[in-house]
Amino acid sequence: MTPASPPHAAAGPLAGLWSGEFVPRQPLALVVLPTVGFALAHQPPAGHGGDPPGGTDLPAPVTVVVSAPESAEAAGLLAEIERRRAPRWVWWSASAVAPLATQVRLAACWDLAAVHRLLHGGRRDDPPAVWAAVAGLPAPPQARPPGPTTRVAPGQLGLWEGTGEDPPTRRGPDPTGPEEISAGPAGVGIGGGVGIGGGEDGPLAGDGQLDAGWLRRAAGPAEALRRAAALAALALQAQHRQLAALGDLADRRARPGRISLAVLTARAESAAELLARELERDGLPVDRATAETLLADLVGPPPRTDADELAARRRRDAPVLAHLRGPVDLRNPAAVRAALRTVGVDVPDTRSGRLEPLRDAHPAVAALLAWRRTERIATTYGHRWLDTHVGPDGRLRGAWHGSDGAAGRMTAQAGLHNLPADLRCAVVAEPGRVFVRADLGQIEPRVLAVVSADPALAAATQADDMYAPVAAQLGRDRAHAKVAMLAAMYGQTTGAAGEALRRMRRAYPTALAYLDAADAAGRSGRDLRTYGGRLVRLAPAAGPPDRAAGPPRGLTDPAPPDEASPAVGGVTEQARGRFARNAVIQGPAAELFKAWAVTVRAELPALGGEIVLCLHDELLLHVPAAHAEAAADLLRTALAATAAYWATASGVRFVAEVSILQRWSDAAH
Repeated sequence: MTPASPPHAAAGPLAGLWSGEFVPRQPLALVVLPTVGFALAHQPPAGHGGDPPGGTDLPAPVTVVVSAPESAEAAGLLAEIERRRAPRWVWWSASAVAPLATQVRLAACWDLAAVHRLLHGGRRDDPPAVWAAVAGLPAPPQARPPGPTTRVAPGQLGLWEGTGEDPPTRRGPDPTGPEEISAGPAGVGIGGGVGIGGGEDGPLAGDGQLDAGWLRRAAGPAEALRRAAALAALALQAQHRQLAALGDLADRRARPGRISLAVLTARAESAAELLARELERDGLPVDRATAETLLADLVGPPPRTDADELAARRRRDAPVLAHLRGPVDLRNPAAVRAALRTVGVDVPDTRSGRLEPLRDAHPAVAALLAWRRTERIATTYGHRWLDTHVGPDGRLRGAWHGSDGAAGRMTAQAGLHNLPADLRCAVVAEPGRVFVRADLGQIEPRVLAVVSADPALAAATQADDMYAPVAAQLGRDRAHAKVAMLAAMYGQTTGAAGEALRRMRRAYPTALAYLDAADAAGRSGRDLRTYGGRLVRLAPAAGPPDRAAGPPRGLTDPAPPDEASPAVGGVTEQARGRFARNAVIQGPAAELFKAWAVTVRAELPALGGEIVLCLHDELLLHVPAAHAEAAADLLRTALAATAAYWATASGVRFVAEVSILQRWSDAAH
């Protein structure tokens, strides 16, 4: 391992960056120490811009350490670097730099944690696991969170805060860390050489593993900054090795470009993590008065005592119980099923999908379905939810994740990804602003046309509604064509779906062969990679899954095969096959969506707008009313630009329905 050079000393904290040659999008590693400062590391350019070529290790980087205890001062320096040098920021994770990165508009980044998940699958992405992967070492044991009495050392919550966890449950610092760290005036920290070898002089242990507690054991601010510089230098090495690994992946586009699709996907995934931090910061505009009125109409006034809660619960239950015999616990599915049987409605389960066709069979069924909707709002999105998650500024905020553990979709908490339709009319643009909404049309079948390279299916995507030409090809109406497409992608083989699937197989043999190959891989437990390069783990796990190792899945995403309940007999080969054929479509669809979203993010500041919601295939912008049409044009042009490289030479057309709204509920969902 080549040691890093000493930190750069000069008249100003960043004089070394200004005096040397630095090309746009050159990698610049950043490690942030809140209330202390930050450290940077970069390579002298080798006569070219952008990312360096793959290889073994980089030569000794140039490191800079800046003491800047005030966050506004540190953010101002980052903004100056962004303006004058336009680097590609490299960090261990967006969460680790969020205190500064979300105060500044940073254009391009490389998130080592996000790229690690892309390359290696799964959910673990803490720095020791990232380093072990790029160094070819076994994954180290995952650190346990500290106890509740752990003292937090000021200034030491930068790089390792949140190791292996998500923002709401970030891990605290190492309990053996220093009691107090304070910083002096802004300036360059001067110290000895910055090594990245083993022992207390470097962050790597004797076995080559990354020592997660090394930074926290610094004796003071100057030493902490020196160690942060070593970790920034190590981040450059990790980025270089990830880039080489991505270069080894096949580019499955019909016409590969100068930069491989896997590298382009890594860049988009990295930017999506930064976008996720910005979404957490900005929130979704909500008109509180409207929300309070809606909740009062749906579930009653805010309960103030336990007795109020119980009375409200009884009021919700009464319309259903009026149609059933005897007392029934409506929150117990077995009790509900037995009660329905007494009024002549015999069903194997009480899921809404099962009951909906029987709505008119007995008044109790319709009442039960209405109760479920109200009960969900009362218990999950009631007055307590409003008080907890909607701030005084009228913004709904929750934790965001750039990619879940299955299909790679962006997910969010606090109801942002599954807000009931009844409450969407409370999502109102602020005065002088409007929402500009875009929804990707029939994204999954269009993605199937790209990834499978089926020419007949690609031809169908030229239509705004591709189900119309598919219906013509199948000799059926549009409704049957849609069933056939869903049957193909989700592996439905019985009933009407089975017949539709057989017709699809004759009409689009290339697409079906692609899905069948994924299905076979899933059944045999062979891992797959998505079109953009994400590893989909399908091999059976050696032990029980670590459910605390990552974010929850989106509600529409399939459960990873290893998360099936042993109580129901584990996962069948058929279930693994369905999961695999779904993942190779949903995964690329998520990659395309995020690539589109971050392209919009890059251009939106010029219009004074912000992205306030990424919901599966839907993007919601909040912009000045005067720039609404320009934002609508941006959504369309960004989609065209993204598709031009993502689906180059595929012959597949992507479409988006774009609308300008005052309320989110005004859109056709």
